[in-house]
Amino acid sequence: MTSFAPDSIVLNRKLPLWYQVSQSLRASILGRSPQDPLRLPTEERLAEHYGVSVLTMRQALKELEDEGLISRHRRRGTFIEPGARRGAPVRLLGSVDAIVAQQSGMATELLGHGRAAVPGELAEYFPGLAEVATYHRLRSDEKTGEPTNHARNHVRPELAARIDLEDLVRWPMTKVLRDVAGADIGRITDTVEARLADPETARLLRVPLLSPILHYTGVTYDAAGRALDVAVIHYRGDRFSFTVTLDAN
Repeated sequence: MTSFAPDSIVLNRKLPLWYQVSQSLRASILGRSPQDPLRLPTEERLAEHYGVSVLTMRQALKELEDEGLISRHRRRGTFIEPGARRGAPVRLLGSVDAIVAQQSGMATELLGHGRAAVPGELAEYFPGLAEVATYHRLRSDEKTGEPTNHARNHVRPELAARIDLEDLVRWPMTKVLRDVAGADIGRITDTVEARLADPETARLLRVPLLSPILHYTGVTYDAAGRALDVAVIHYRGDRFSFTVTLDAN
């Protein structure tokens, strides 16, 4: 039986190897063609493919098994689940001030701005709109100058008309929308998931191609539930973590 052929990856030795391998294999599984085989190579072959130990490979496979992307059968082998799909992302909800605090404290460079068609993957947030204003920024550590994340904001045109570009270099978009553009912010929904760095992200953040990153989507709504801004941010996986504190009371 022919086995599924996963993509290759350049491993970053500063990050957990099992995590990088699991994310690379996860991306290969989710991006496979319908005609690709469901059977995975043996642990030994996969370990050789990724250049890791069998123990590391076993840990990576367990992560995917726990997620429901693969199933392992004694003597038969390891198989991709036919209905495998991306799991539900972690969603974080907090106050507007908490979001502003999270976004602050970085040196910011405006890489580009202008009007553009609403991206297809964001169309659900902007029903009836043909265009949005876009802003692309790179954020870096103020002390070291090391890039930490790059962000693309997609803003409703009527709000963009009130935004000064200099404010976007000084402050986070959330603060600019609320305090400068006068947006009536009702709530912000954060979605965070693990991904692998694409060529643009790898270049901007100075990380190896396909190294782990945190892919963040933040949707800012007004009090009526209308999306005002959708921020898509790629964070360096070795520089950021997200912590949720739940009050038992």
